[in-house]
Amino acid sequence: MLRGEVGMSSDYTRWIDAFLDYLLVQRNYSHHTIQAYRTDLHQLYVFLEEHVPSFRQHGWNGVDANALRQYQKDLREQGYANATIARKLATVRTLFQYLLSMGVIQRDPTRGLEGPKVHRPLPKAISPEEVDRLLDAPTHVDGPKGLRDQAILELLYATGMRVSELTALRLGDVDLERNVVRCRGKGNKEREVPFHETAAQKLLAYLKEGRPQLQNGKYPNDYLFLNYRGKPLTRQGIWLIIREYAKIAGIGVRVTPHVLRHSVATHLLRQGANLREVQELLGHTNLTTTQQYTRVVNEHLRDVFDETHPRA
Repeated sequence: MLRGEVGMSSDYTRWIDAFLDYLLVQRNYSHHTIQAYRTDLHQLYVFLEEHVPSFRQHGWNGVDANALRQYQKDLREQGYANATIARKLATVRTLFQYLLSMGVIQRDPTRGLEGPKVHRPLPKAISPEEVDRLLDAPTHVDGPKGLRDQAILELLYATGMRVSELTALRLGDVDLERNVVRCRGKGNKEREVPFHETAAQKLLAYLKEGRPQLQNGKYPNDYLFLNYRGKPLTRQGIWLIIREYAKIAGIGVRVTPHVLRHSVATHLLRQGANLREVQELLGHTNLTTTQQYTRVVNEHLRDVFDETHPRA
């Protein structure tokens, strides 16, 4: 941790600590994200201490764009990938915007700072036919596991939830009268997501016949999805479940919870769903994040055109 580390000026690092506290308390960032930010800013601090004399003399006001370009060059020489460098620079930008807002610095040295260009691959999606085979796979499994896994897969594909949102669900988050589920997304923001009748039926069957068999008096809890010990299912557990049924379904590509989420967005947009509606469903803060799926749809249309147009 930064606080109290040997050789670090508490006057300078206290603003990093204050920034991280702000992200945790005011912005509701997860502890995992906070730790990633802490690591990135520790690396920045060490570089500034060692290579930027004006930082040692004037603190954060002694950091200019040239110093940050040197930092970026140092990251590149250490062999970091462009995507990692871009992420670290994004952390640095957020820090200096905070310092500017708090009056610690008079100008933002990250303004105009260009990071490396990052190739962002198109989101992966499986076809609707492959989704059908995946959702059908657990129907051939008997007992509470089959009922639970049917409910999990149907709910994931019906809502496009993140796997972390699924594992956090409690019994009170599911409303089977209205067919909606309350999700807690990034930044602990809540949203209600509708699901269709098929998913409702699978959930009801699991709640009536599956979950009671998985409950364990040693580990009482109200989490929706339980493992065989009666404890809440983890993200890793969901990954393994999906991988198991993707193999049974004969799907040749790697299927993860995030692939299912991509597939939901892609399939909805292909069927004419509004971009804003898909944004709200997936819980994206920024519409730009949702717009990436239009690239997948456009590529699909291009393939259809090339295959079917008589002059193509």
